[in-house]
Amino acid sequence: MTSTEAPGRTAHDAWRAAREETLREPHGWLSLTALHWLDDGDGTLPGLPGRWRVAGPDEVAVTATAADGVVPPGADGPLEDTVHLRPVDGAPGAMVAVGDRVVEIARRTGSYALRVRDPRALTRTAFTGVPAWGYDPAAVVDAVFTPYDAPRTVTVDAVVAGLQHFPTAVGEVAFGWAGGTQRLVALAGKDGGLSLHFRDATSGDTTYGGGRILRTDDPAPDGTLRLDLNRVVNLPCAFTAHATCPLPPAGNVLDVAVEAGERTPPHPGPA
Repeated sequence: MTSTEAPGRTAHDAWRAAREETLREPHGWLSLTALHWLDDGDGTLPGLPGRWRVAGPDEVAVTATAADGVVPPGADGPLEDTVHLRPVDGAPGAMVAVGDRVVEIARRTGSYALRVRDPRALTRTAFTGVPAWGYDPAAVVDAVFTPYDAPRTVTVDAVVAGLQHFPTAVGEVAFGWAGGTQRLVALAGKDGGLSLHFRDATSGDTTYGGGRILRTDDPAPDGTLRLDLNRVVNLPCAFTAHATCPLPPAGNVLDVAVEAGERTPPHPGPA
């Protein structure tokens, strides 16, 4: 290891440890055990106390007794009647505690689903880390961001048939890789920066078929930025069949292999 490579590898090891610690969180993506779509049934669901039903075009009603131990967001104790919750389409859902589990009420393409997060899930308790290529300093590359005249909403499909997501595309990123210039549509990051969601020649082989994501810092005023492809990560759907991840935007399919970052986990969800 060279003296110039050592700091990069040390920073990468710390980033990798933090990434896997996040995945291990008690109610993180590895804790998902069920995905229930709410319809016109009676509102009772396997393994869950109380009643969970769509109460209108914009809300879900949860009805429970104190003995059920259902605690809505912000409540000081168990629910004793009915609460109406209004999750935002495409955003993280409303988190309802049920004992040591959390039930996320999520809205997707106008439909409502319940995701059960259980810290005792085998996907979490048996987790030993994410397979990944080793750190490679050559996978840290310079790039140029070209913004659109104005951000635009794009429509992408989801891993669950019939669902769609509507992220905001803000421009394109060009970078050198595998002997040529690669271009990707850049989405707005959740907390600033950019999100590059793409497939490449490894997708469906050594990496998850639904694509991977690289999150970047904000570009410099002149559009330059640094891409660390060692930090390309899996979407939640690579770890569980109970997520509703988006697929990459149209055109974000590279015909070259990006053999850097995370590989397919041992128990992937459907591509």
